[in-house]
Amino acid sequence: MNTSKKKGDTINETAADGTAEAELFRQAMADARPLQANRIEPFRPRLRPEPIEQPPQPEAPEVFADRSIQTHDELLFMRPGLQQRRFLALQRGHLPPEETLDLHGYRVEQARHLLRQFIDQSRMRAFRVVRIIHGKGKGSAQQQPILKQKVNQWLPQHQGVMAYSSAPRWDGGTGATYVLLKRWREGEE
Repeated sequence: MNTSKKKGDTINETAADGTAEAELFRQAMADARPLQANRIEPFRPRLRPEPIEQPPQPEAPEVFADRSIQTHDELLFMRPGLQQRRFLALQRGHLPPEETLDLHGYRVEQARHLLRQFIDQSRMRAFRVVRIIHGKGKGSAQQQPILKQKVNQWLPQHQGVMAYSSAPRWDGGTGATYVLLKRWREGEE
């Protein structure tokens, strides 16, 4: 006699209509209570958070205030999107300048014109890195680096400038600036 059950056999093989199974189910559920399905949570509108009053902040310094640059100050600028690795290579002098502009002895307006012209021409000639010698200001009447301050002000305004950094000590130090230029595109002015 084979007593093993095959897959698909039911517990009660004698009841063909399933009455025995139904009776077992009723017995198992005899002490179960039905859930209260008629209780629905009332609608509650979402409350908007009330802003927290901020204590008064001390007056911040003016954003575009002129900052006096000293002879020994290092110039640094990098546009968003430029890789940090590329900027560090410029700072360390690993990207040698392909052309140099010496602004010693020029007045501010002359220097501005020469700088703009130099950057545009360097980009047209596909130069990527140039050096601008502005000096440390030791020869000026006020003993202040006037051209250095102006170069630091003008370079970020030119869209062709991606980054700049004071030159390494062995190539002019804080008296010169390495400038990383954006590639020239046809139709640019």
